[in-house]
Amino acid sequence: MSLPKKPEPAKLITGLFMKDKTLLYVLAEKLADSFGPIDMVSEWFPFNFTGYYKFEMGEPLFRRILVFKQLISQDALPDIKLKTNSLEAFYSRDNRRLVNIDPGYMLLERFVLATGKNFTHRIHIGKGIYADLTLIFQKNNFQTLPWTYPDYSDPDMRAFLRQVRERYKIDRQLT
Repeated sequence: MSLPKKPEPAKLITGLFMKDKTLLYVLAEKLADSFGPIDMVSEWFPFNFTGYYKFEMGEPLFRRILVFKQLISQDALPDIKLKTNSLEAFYSRDNRRLVNIDPGYMLLERFVLATGKNFTHRIHIGKGIYADLTLIFQKNNFQTLPWTYPDYSDPDMRAFLRQVRERYKIDRQLT
């Protein structure tokens, strides 16, 4: 029989993509006010894998990843997603978002994103929010899944996420 046990704390990560890169600075400050100090920041990644956001947000779009120092409880993800949704709404003009914020978390074995969209591989985790198993860690690397978003499949992105995983290992030992 399996017995319930407290889940491991997770490393909070937010992926942001936008056209206007200058928005990052104010958004990073607001996110840090809500979730604590930022521990790591990726380089800018081009976001040109899909035309889905072109009408709403324009182009070219760029993605940056913010990683937070404080570890979170995995069950905090729905509230975090609702908070980032409110920031997206605040930074919208004429019913068009200027930024898309994708919060998620990392554990040693997986990387999970939060979404409001249901799909076959997503599990409802509360408050209308679903967990999207985006990448799994096997054979010393993050492995993609058939539904992994193309930008998270990118080798440079996965290399950055491996660095985040190494930082997470250290953070776990300090808690």
